Amino acid sequence: MSVAQEVEVANKVYESNFTKGDLPLPPGRKVAIVVCMDARIDPAKSLGLSEGDAHVIRNAGGRASDALRSVIISQRLLGTREIIIIHHTDCGMLTFKDEDLKKIIKDSGGDADHLSFLSFSNLKQSVYDDVNYFKNNSLVLNVPITGYIYDVKTGRINKV
Repeated sequence: MSVAQEVEVANKVYESNFTKGDLPLPPGRKVAIVVCMDARIDPAKSLGLSEGDAHVIRNAGGRASDALRSVIISQRLLGTREIIIIHHTDCGMLTFKDEDLKKIIKDSGGDADHLSFLSFSNLKQSVYDDVNYFKNNSLVLNVPITGYIYDVKTGRINKV
């Protein structure tokens, strides 16, 4: 069975017990959370979230600039008034430089010279950079912005 087929089966079970079809469109806790797409992180479980609580925006590294479009929509159209940024230990974004990935793509016949993969070499600094990116961006509302590092070995978030 493919993973897609497994997901379809699991969704039938979820659907049979689903009771949250009347949740409002804006997130109830008025927060947008920008977090890495790493499969070891379950934002709902690790942060005590339920359906309807938050906008969870995921991308490689949990980078702010990659999430900007979604944050603007979340704030301006759906009323979020707080931003949480979460990067994590043992992140794949620490294992390469943009130039390395661009070379891999070029060597296989592609062209990614126009892309920035937003890799970083210092985890704590990447959180600071992303918090400041939102704080200094005129498109982002002046709201509380907090940065954390999630420890993939313990499940704990540590405020930066």
